[in-house]
Amino acid sequence: MGKLIVIDGLDASGKQTQCELLFAAMKARGENVMKISFPNYDDPSSELVKMYLRGEFGNDPSDVNAYMASSFYAVDRCASYLKYWKSFYEGGGTVIADRYTTSNAIHQGVKLSPGERREYFDWLYEYEFGRLGLPKPDTVIFLDVLPEVSLKLMEGRKNKIDNSESRDIHEASKKYLFDCHEAALEAADRLGWIRVNCVREGQIRKIEDISREVIKIAAGTSGASAPSV
Repeated sequence: MGKLIVIDGLDASGKQTQCELLFAAMKARGENVMKISFPNYDDPSSELVKMYLRGEFGNDPSDVNAYMASSFYAVDRCASYLKYWKSFYEGGGTVIADRYTTSNAIHQGVKLSPGERREYFDWLYEYEFGRLGLPKPDTVIFLDVLPEVSLKLMEGRKNKIDNSESRDIHEASKKYLFDCHEAALEAADRLGWIRVNCVREGQIRKIEDISREVIKIAAGTSGASAPSV
């Protein structure tokens, strides 16, 4: 089997950028690597996710319970795995994922009380990695950005679903974003994620500075030597 490295975080935390920089660094070292992203909006498997985020099942995230919404995202991941990267991964390649099951822990776990989250986290990992057979990540890197900083970074950003200025139901609620940060920190502690603090003195760190830390962490996962920094 190969390796699976997941980079996750709140909206606008720089997940896509850090995945691309990590991919480029590993390619430059001659590693057999590919990158994937979730949800896979270009594939029909994400249709339920898009309907949910557009508010077709309710205008508030809580209108769809955590377990039901988690299944929408899990189906999209299963389709992606079977169609696009299973053979690569089973052949020994390293896969870098921009979001994964970990995003359910953040964005769906927030719908539950702190006392209910532990049961949900356990269910989620057993469901996706046990019952559905998706690969379990070797390393999860959580890009920790304060929600007030994320809100500033999100201003003017296009909606990924339809490239419009409108917000999906997750992005539309400031309270939801703040609550997601709380759920994410609990998930990171419970599930063993590696946290990268992306904010220093109230300001986002430089992309290159964060990237050096991410690459160093990933090098330990892939077994490669970390580049000098």
